[in-house]
Amino acid sequence: METLEGSELCFPQLLNTSCRKIGGAHFETMLINILLSSISLITAVLNLLVIISISHFKQLHTPTNFILLSLAVSDFFMGFVMCFQMMYLDGCWFFGDLMCAFGQYLVYVVTSASVGTMVIISVDRYVAICHPLHYSTKVTEKRVIVCICLCWIWPLIIQGLSLIDVLEQPGRYNSCVGECIIVVNYIAGFVDLIFTFIVPITVIVVLYMRVFVVAVSQARAMRSHIAAVTLQKSVKVTAKKSEMKAARALGVVVVVFLICICPYYCVAITGQDNLLNVSSVGLIICLLCLNSCLNPMIYAFFYPWFRKSIKLIVTLKILQPDSCETNIL
Repeated sequence: METLEGSELCFPQLLNTSCRKIGGAHFETMLINILLSSISLITAVLNLLVIISISHFKQLHTPTNFILLSLAVSDFFMGFVMCFQMMYLDGCWFFGDLMCAFGQYLVYVVTSASVGTMVIISVDRYVAICHPLHYSTKVTEKRVIVCICLCWIWPLIIQGLSLIDVLEQPGRYNSCVGECIIVVNYIAGFVDLIFTFIVPITVIVVLYMRVFVVAVSQARAMRSHIAAVTLQKSVKVTAKKSEMKAARALGVVVVVFLICICPYYCVAITGQDNLLNVSSVGLIICLLCLNSCLNPMIYAFFYPWFRKSIKLIVTLKILQPDSCETNIL
């Protein structure tokens, strides 16, 4: 039997029960940790700016922006999720079985809430582009807020039920001290896979394909009639262009989201995460969490109001009286 060296153990004082460190060289692990820490910090700061902007300025209190606010909240928490994943890269968990279970629960809730919010974004853009005359009556602030609440309440309940055994007896599946293993009931895991990944992703892709087709046809129609419109019609065309720009921006958000989240779910579905080395796991985690960092950058690129609100926040002008009434659009 191979002798375990103290330097390779998570808990050197527990020679017979401690888990062994896994992965590559110390330099490689340190580099990944530095990268993840940097992304985590940037993610938290940028999404905090989005949260403050939409919450503070009344002019930004629209149904679409409330959806972006929900996405920013989930992205903000994703920074903490990233820290949790980073702590287990070398195969050693030092924070106890209860925190291990809670951390995994937080991962599931945040990713599920992000997927649900993306579905709401797709529905919002579908109604705005494909049924513009009914948008103001179908997509109201009250309905959007209810949908957002469901996006958060649903994973809190479902993930809690699927992990209830683990939360009642943390560490029951660990084979050694320093391991963080969560085993989800097969039926609960299958239901979770269907309703938090396959169905939502299908809905997102189908709706945005429809949005893309309609948006292209509308763009062609506007270009062919732009010279003949009256002043009143010109206002309508401008409104349509605004909706098209929003659809394009949120379309980029959706595409980036799908690119970043699919590898994470593919590993979770196949159950091959135990065959991955530190570099591969680090790359998957970086890709998942990089999405949360990229979203505010996309807003800054497409939305002038976000760039303007950042200036007001950074210069502390939002602390002035009645700053919430500022013309931000």
